Order: sequence, then structure tokens, then C-alpha cells
Amino acid sequence: MQLDLNLLTALDALLEEGSVAGAAARLHVTSPAMSRSLGRIRKATGDQILVRTGRSMVPTTRALAMRAQVHALVEQAHHLLSAHQELDLAALDRVFTVRWHDALTAACGTALTTAVRRQAPGVRLRLSTEPGADDAELRRGEVDLESSSRAPELPDIRHRLVGSDRLVVAVRPGHPLTEGPSDPERYAAADHLTVSRRGSLRDPIDDALITRALARRVVAAGPTTAFALQLALESDLVVTLPDAVTRTARERLGLVTLPLPLPLPDVPLYLLWHQRYDDDRAHAWLRDLAAETVRALFAPPTAAGAPPVPEPAAPGAGG
Repeated sequence: MQLDLNLLTALDALLEEGSVAGAAARLHVTSPAMSRSLGRIRKATGDQILVRTGRSMVPTTRALAMRAQVHALVEQAHHLLSAHQELDLAALDRVFTVRWHDALTAACGTALTTAVRRQAPGVRLRLSTEPGADDAELRRGEVDLESSSRAPELPDIRHRLVGSDRLVVAVRPGHPLTEGPSDPERYAAADHLTVSRRGSLRDPIDDALITRALARRVVAAGPTTAFALQLALESDLVVTLPDAVTRTARERLGLVTLPLPLPLPDVPLYLLWHQRYDDDRAHAWLRDLAAETVRALFAPPTAAGAPPVPEPAAPGAGG
């Protein structure tokens, strides 16, 4: 059936107003136009809808039966097509998949989950640290929010810079590097391990050493930051990693933190999402909340020594 859905709006107005003239005024159309709409509604439904009784019109039995349903359908359509839908966090029922680097998940996952549960108890989070491949999962909608140290190259992947982190060196207490001067030569001479979900034994530190005619020996690649820190604690291996996102884990293990004796730039931290979510108010709420949670890592410690608690994100704030 070829049905003009505008007839639902006209039918709703006719049933609410009980007259052609009243419905026409309500929808800002002429009475003849509303009369034509009533004729089309009668043809589509096989019912008179409104019948004349004296000088007024009254709804038929079928019209009375459908009035509440028609009004609900029109309200739902207006809500669905509204450019500024209100976000009811208390009633939000949705599952979000957040794929962050394992160190970021360890540092911020608890705070993000707690904030989500406090503001939107019906929302469920999947926190994943599995590596992606060319942002394919973002493009397919399998991942809602991702972390990265690089801005995306694909034009349909949006990003927001939420902070930058300096690199530091973590070693066990009593490690030879904790004694004597901290210089590139002594650093390069130590045995190292990298943190790589793909098992890479190289990273930008090797390139920086090459410019100084130095090279280091990487003897292991750990899949997670937690593994690498534990291995550094139990051996003489040196691990170099971002400071803020690993600070709590390093302090918990009692590792010694040393400055990196190389002039490397800070590591940026981006949140990534697909452009399909640009105007999604629930997604905007999540990424605002995630951004504030992550930014708290880079804020100066409070007097009590704990990072400040992020303020609740404003629903629908821009990406």
C-alpha cells in the first residue's frame, strides 16, 4: 500500500480537534486541504472517521478506538525525527564497546565504569583491549570509542585529543641504572623490553637512539603493560612507557621511575569514534565522560594526593 504518513498527523489533528476547520488551523493548512486529507484517510481506513451530527462532527467507533494509538505514533515520529532529542540518562538502555590500550583501561576503566553506572545505570560497557586493524571495527560499528596515540588518517574517523604523556623508564629497586649518571649510553647498554600487542621488538625509541649512533637490545616484547611491569620488577630488564597512565601500577609494584635520557616528544592520547555517532546524544555523553575521566590522569594531584574526580559530562556536548 502506498500510504502518505503525513495522513497520520492529519488524522491525529482531526481526532483531537473534532472538526475539519479546527484541524486545519492546528496544522496551518486550509480547510479544503484538510477536507481532502480526511477523504484520503477515509479511503485508506475504509471508515468515515468523523461523521456530522447536527452542526458538529463526532468520531466513529473505530476512530475512538484508534485515537490514543494514532496520537502515540505521531509523538514517536516527532521524537524520532527531532533534531534535538532530549537524553534521559536514567532511562538509557544501551551497550557501548570501549577499546582502550590496556594501561589506559587499568588507569581509567574503574573511574569510567563507576561514572557511567552513577549517571546511566541502564548502560553496559564492554571494555576491550584487543588490537584493531585499520579502524575497521570503528567503521563497522563494532567499537564505539577507541584510544590511540595517533590521529586517524581516514576522513570518517573522528578524534579528540585528551592529553599527552611523557615517557619514563621503570626498573626494579636496586637496578644498576638507579646508581650513577643517567645518560643515553648507559640506558642503551641495558637490556630492554617493549610493550606491544603485536609483539614488536622496535618502537620510536630505537630511532632516537640511532640518531646518536646508539642501539639497544630488546630481549622481550610483552603483550600488556601489566606483564611488562611485572617482568621489570623480577629482572634487570628496562621498560620505557608513558608516565601518567602507568603511574598507579608502577607505584603499586614498588618500581623505581627514572627520567628518559633522550629528548623525545610527549605521546599524544586521542579518543576515536566513527562519524555516524557525531549527532548521537548518548554517544556524545559517553565520549565527553570518557574524555573528562582520562584528562583527570594528566591533572595535578589534589592535596590528598589523589587525582581529581571528573565532573559529570553535559549530555549532548559536542565531539
